[in-house]
Amino acid sequence: VRSRLRDIVGASTNWRDHVQAMQERKALHTLLAKRQEDLPPRRMKDSYLEVVLPLGSQPEIREKYLNVHNSVRFGRILEDLDSLGVLICYTHTKQEMQPRSPLSIVTALVDKINLCKQVIYPDCDIKFTGNVSWVGKTSMEVKMHMLQLHDGDYSPVLDATFVMVARDPENKGPAFVNPLVPESPEEEEIFKQGELNKLKRIDFSTASLLKMAPTAEERNIIHDIFLNTLDTRQEREGGRRNEVPREKSRATSETVSFRSRVLPPNSVWMEDAKLKGLQICHPQERNIFNRIFGGFLMRKAFELGWATACSYGCSRPFVVSVDDIMFQRPVEVGSLLLLSGQVCYTEKNYMQVRVHSEVYDANTREHHTTNIFHFTFTSENEVPRVVPKTYG
Repeated sequence: VRSRLRDIVGASTNWRDHVQAMQERKALHTLLAKRQEDLPPRRMKDSYLEVVLPLGSQPEIREKYLNVHNSVRFGRILEDLDSLGVLICYTHTKQEMQPRSPLSIVTALVDKINLCKQVIYPDCDIKFTGNVSWVGKTSMEVKMHMLQLHDGDYSPVLDATFVMVARDPENKGPAFVNPLVPESPEEEEIFKQGELNKLKRIDFSTASLLKMAPTAEERNIIHDIFLNTLDTRQEREGGRRNEVPREKSRATSETVSFRSRVLPPNSVWMEDAKLKGLQICHPQERNIFNRIFGGFLMRKAFELGWATACSYGCSRPFVVSVDDIMFQRPVEVGSLLLLSGQVCYTEKNYMQVRVHSEVYDANTREHHTTNIFHFTFTSENEVPRVVPKTYG
C-alpha cells in the first residue's frame, strides 16, 4: 500500500531529496480541476480495495505487529488503516491519463472505529476492505472493515470511518474531487449516512464549550459532582463560630467549604490520572508529503492512552472504540511532540481516555495543539471513579 502511494505521488524515498521531490510536484498544479463538475463521477465500487496482511502465512511480518500479550498491536492497525484510507481516496480520484496525482490527500479526522473483538490474533491473516462512502466538494468519507481468518472463514474485527481532504500539490489549499454517484438503494443509504455524519460534525463543533455555555443539564451534573466532594465536616465547624458577624461567618464557611474538598470512596482525582510522553519526530516517520505520518501519531497516542488506562485500572485494558480524532495541523519532521494522556470519564469497567498532542518548537518556545484523541477502553475489573477537582 505504501509503495503504491509513493508511486502515485512521486515522493522521494531519500530524505535529502525531498526538497527536489516537492519542487517537481509544483508543476502538477496545471492538472487540477477548476470546478468539481469538470471531473468524471465515480461509483462506490470504483474505489473498493481489498488488502491482505499475511500474519499467518508470512511469520517474518509478525514481529512488527506483536505485543507482549501475544496479540496484535492495535497502534499498528491504526497506521495501516490510515495508509489504506489515503490509497482508497487516490483510487477514487485517479485520472487514467495521469501517472501521478496532482492531489495531496491527507487525513482530516477519524470519525469512529468500533471493535467487535477484544483480541486480534498474531498468527492469522488479516483482510482490510474499504471504499469511498460519501463525497463533498473537497472531502471524502471512507468506510473500512477489518476481518481475520479463522477456520477458513474471515470474521469481522472492526469497522472504521475516516474523513480525508484533498489539497493542491503543495498541500497549501483545497482541491476538488470526483463526485460520487450511488447506484442502489443500499448505496444511497450509505451516502445519506455520510451526509448526516457531516452535519453532526458541524453541530458538534458549534456546540464546543469554547463557543457555547453548558446546558442546564450539564451544569447540574457538574454541580452534583462538586457537591459530592465538599468537606461537610469543615462546613459544620465553620457554622459554629457564633462570635463572628453573620456576613463574615457566611464568607468564612464558604471559603472553607470551597477549598476543603474530599475524595469520595473508591475514587481518584482526575489530576492524578495522567501520563505524559515525548516523541522526537525523525525522518523515518514521514509520510509521502514529508510531514509526520498521521498513522504514526495515532499509534503513539493510542499507546500512551493504553498505558494511561493500564496504570489507572491496574489491569490489562482492551480498546473498544476510537472517536473524534481531529488532525488540526500537520507535524513537521524534527518537531518535538508532547503527548498527555488523561482518564476523563469512567463507568463500571469502562474508561474514556483523552490524549492531547502538541508540537513544541524549541527555537521559539511555542506550543501548538496538533491533535486530540478519544479512546474508550474496558478493563477486566471494575475501575475507580474518576472525579474532577476543578470546574474546568
